[in-house]
Amino acid sequence: MGNCGPLPLVHAYMASPSNRPAPFPPGTQLSEHYTVEGLVRLAEGRMFYLANDDRPDRERRFCWECGSDDTPRADSACVSCSADLSPRRFLVSVRWNPDGYEAYGRFFEKHLDHSAIVTPIDMFFQDGVLCSVTPWTGEGLLIDEGAPLPEDRVVHMAQRMLGVVAFLHANGVGLARLAYANFLVRGGSELLLFDPEVSETWSSEVPESRRGTGLTDIAEILRRFSPVESTSLHEFFGKGEQGAFESPMEFGRGLEAMLDNRYSEETNGIGAMSDVGLCRVLNEDNWGWTHLREGINLYVVADGMGGHDAGEVASQMAVANICIEARSRLATGHDVGPERLENVLEESFRLANNSIKDHSESMGNDMGTTMVAALVTDENLAFVANVGDSRGYLMRQGVLHQITRDHSLVARMVEQNRITREEARHHPHANILLRTVGTERDVDVDVFSVELEPDDWILLCSDGLWGEVEDEDIEAILNHYHDPRVCCRELVRASHHGGGKDNVTVMLVHVE
Repeated sequence: MGNCGPLPLVHAYMASPSNRPAPFPPGTQLSEHYTVEGLVRLAEGRMFYLANDDRPDRERRFCWECGSDDTPRADSACVSCSADLSPRRFLVSVRWNPDGYEAYGRFFEKHLDHSAIVTPIDMFFQDGVLCSVTPWTGEGLLIDEGAPLPEDRVVHMAQRMLGVVAFLHANGVGLARLAYANFLVRGGSELLLFDPEVSETWSSEVPESRRGTGLTDIAEILRRFSPVESTSLHEFFGKGEQGAFESPMEFGRGLEAMLDNRYSEETNGIGAMSDVGLCRVLNEDNWGWTHLREGINLYVVADGMGGHDAGEVASQMAVANICIEARSRLATGHDVGPERLENVLEESFRLANNSIKDHSESMGNDMGTTMVAALVTDENLAFVANVGDSRGYLMRQGVLHQITRDHSLVARMVEQNRITREEARHHPHANILLRTVGTERDVDVDVFSVELEPDDWILLCSDGLWGEVEDEDIEAILNHYHDPRVCCRELVRASHHGGGKDNVTVMLVHVE
C-alpha cells in the first residue's frame, strides 16, 4: 500500500452535528493515563485521536509492562520490572452510538491475541462516549488509502481479512459490519483489524447461521481497491457484495480458485478516494469504475441528496446502474466509434436516472443525486457527461480546465453576468440545483467530447472538493504529486483544510 504517510492532526474543529459529540481539544486528559495530542480523523460513527501517556498531573508513572503504578515521575525505569518508561503514544477511537457498547465491551474482555488484530489495551467512558485505546507505532489508516491497489495486494488483503474474520468467529465474536475505518496499515502493506463493530459475542464459536455478516462489506472494500481492468476480481467481489458467500471459509474457497492467476503490480495511472468530511456524519457520495471492453473504461462520481436511506442509496444506484448498463450495451457489436460511445454514455446515464426515479416513487421519498462520468478510450478520446454540480476537469500541460457546466442557480447567475464566480462560491443559494439525477424522468444529460493528449489528466469530483478548494489550488496539488492515489489523498486533505463542510470524492485518470 505504502501511501498512508504519517497521521496528520485535524486543525479545523468544525461545529459538531447534533448526533456527533464535540471533539476533545488538544491537551484534554482522558481517564487516568492519557493526554490528547489532537484529532487525526473523522469517520462515520468514529473520531480518532493521537494521545500520549505524559501526565504531569500524576505524581507517579504507570508501567504498561507490569502494571505497577509506583514509579516516581523523575525516574525513567519501572521500579518493579525495570521497563523503560519513556512516553508512549496511542490511537484512541471514540464512538457515540450506545447500541454497540455492551458487545464491544465483551469483545474487549476476551483479550484476543492475533497478529492481524490490534486489540485494545484500555476502554473507558468519558463525557458520555466510549473510548477504546490501542498502542500506536506509526500505523496509517486504511481510510486514508486511495484506490486502486495492485492486484496481488488486493488478493493478499482478501486473504488477511477473511482469516481475521474466521478467527473472530472461532472465538465467539460476531461482527455487525466492516468499513475502511476498521483497518490500519503497518509498514506500508501489513493490514490490521482495528476497532471493529461487534454485534454479539458467544462463549463458543459464532453459530454458522451468523457467519455471513460483514462479508459483503469486505467484498465491497476489495472491489473498490481492485484496478479498473481487473475484470475477474471485480466479478468475484461483486458476487460477494450480493451475498454469495455464507462464511469466511466459503469466501476463501472461492478466492483460492483465483490464486493461480498471475496478478499485476501496476495500477495504470488512476486513483480514487471518498471521505465523509469534517461536518457530516454520513457519506452520501459514491464512486465506481468499470472496464467496458478492450481499451475502453468508464469512471463515475455521484453525490447523493436526501439523507440516510435516500441520498446514499441514490448515489449508489446511479453509479451501479450506469456501469452495468454501459457494460451491457458495449458487450456486443463491433462498432465502437465516437458516435456510438457518446450514445452509450448518454443513454446509460439516462437509464440510471430513471431507475432512481422509479425507486424514489416506490419508496415515497425525494432521493436524488448529482453525477459526473467519463468514458475514456485508448484512442485518446473521452466523453464526459454530467447532471448537477459534480464536475469533470481536464489538466493539460499543468493547467486545469473545467469541462462540465454546473446545473445550479448560481452557475446560471454567473452565465448571466449577475454575479462573479467568486461571489457564486459564497452565495446563500449556492446549494440550489436546477437539474439532478432521479428527480425527474428522462433528465437532460450534458455530454462533452474531449480529444486527449499524452500526459493529460481527467479529474472527476463532487462539490466537496471544488467547494472547499480553489481551482488554482487543485491545479497546484496535481502539479506537485505524480502518483494519482497520493494526489487523491492530498486533495481530500485540502478539502479538510478548506473547511470540510461536505462529503468529498475525487477520481483521477492519467493519460499515458
